[in-house]
Amino acid sequence: MTQEAQSILDLVPRMGKEFEEAVRLMLHCTGKVIVTGVGKSGHIGSKIAATLASTGTPSFYLNPLDAYHGDLGMIAPGDVVMAISYSGNTDELLRFMPLLLERHIPIIGISGNSESLLAKYSQVHLNIAVAREADPLNLAPTSSTTATLAMGDALASALVQARHFKDSDFAKFHPGGSLGKRLLGRVQDFMDTDMLQTWKVQPSDMLSDVIIQISEGKKGLVVALQPSADDPTRSNVVGIITDGDMRRAMQKYREQFFSLRVEDVMSRNPKRIHQDAKLSEAADLMLSHSIHALIVLDEQEQFCGIIDYFTCV
Repeated sequence: MTQEAQSILDLVPRMGKEFEEAVRLMLHCTGKVIVTGVGKSGHIGSKIAATLASTGTPSFYLNPLDAYHGDLGMIAPGDVVMAISYSGNTDELLRFMPLLLERHIPIIGISGNSESLLAKYSQVHLNIAVAREADPLNLAPTSSTTATLAMGDALASALVQARHFKDSDFAKFHPGGSLGKRLLGRVQDFMDTDMLQTWKVQPSDMLSDVIIQISEGKKGLVVALQPSADDPTRSNVVGIITDGDMRRAMQKYREQFFSLRVEDVMSRNPKRIHQDAKLSEAADLMLSHSIHALIVLDEQEQFCGIIDYFTCV
C-alpha cells in the first residue's frame, strides 16, 4: 500500500507542460476521447473513459484487438485517442497507431517509458513510471496501474475545472441511485406527510398532551402553528418542539413541567424548506445546522410535511 501511495506522489513533479497539453487536447476535442489499452491497462482505461464521460467529456473505451475487426470505424476526425501501455511497446496497441496518424488523430500516450514507441507515436506523452510494483515479485501491475488511474483521474478533474462543470451538470449523467436522488430529487417527492395532523400543535397546548403526539408522530418533533390574523383558514409556523426539547424542559422545570404550554419551551423560527427545493439543499441545510429534520412548506407557505436527513442522503 505504501509503495502504491508513493507511486501517486511521484507523479506530482511530472504535472507540467505535457499534462497541460493533454488537457488542452481533450478540452478542445470536437469529437470523443477514445481510451484504449490491453490487459490491465485496458481495465484501467475503461474506468478512465467512464470517469471522463460522467464529468462532461464524451468518451468510451476501445479494445485494440477489436480495432482490427471493424471497430476502427468508431474513430472519426475530431476525436482524440488516449493510448495506455506501461511498457509503451505493447504490440497489439502499437499496430494501429500508424492508422490513427494517417487520419490525423491526436494521440495522448500514457506509459512508464518516455523512449518507447508509444511515446514516439504520441503528440503528448505522460510518464507514469514507478520505482517498483507493489507485489513481492515486482511483476504484477499494481503500483503502475494505480499511477495510471491517478493520472486519468487528474486529467478528468482538470477538465471538470476547465469546463466549469457543476453539480447540476454531474446530476444529468447520474440520474439513478442515491447520487441521482440527492442531486435531482425534490423535497416534495420524498417528504413524509402520513401523520401531518399528529405533528401539528398550537402554542397554547399543554406539554403533557404534546408528549403523546411526539411519540405517535414517530419523527421526534411537533410543529407549532398559529392561525393567521389576516386569514383564519391559514396557519403560520411559529415554533417547533423536539423530544430533546422535552427532556431539557423536564430537567429544568421538574415538577412545574406539566403546567407548561408549548409556547413556553418551543424553539421559535425553526428551519424550514420549500417543497420544490432539491434534496441536496435540504441535506446541506440540516447538516450546517446540526439538525435531523426540516419543516416543509408549500407554495402558500403552509406546513405540508417533514423531511429528515436520512431520506435526503
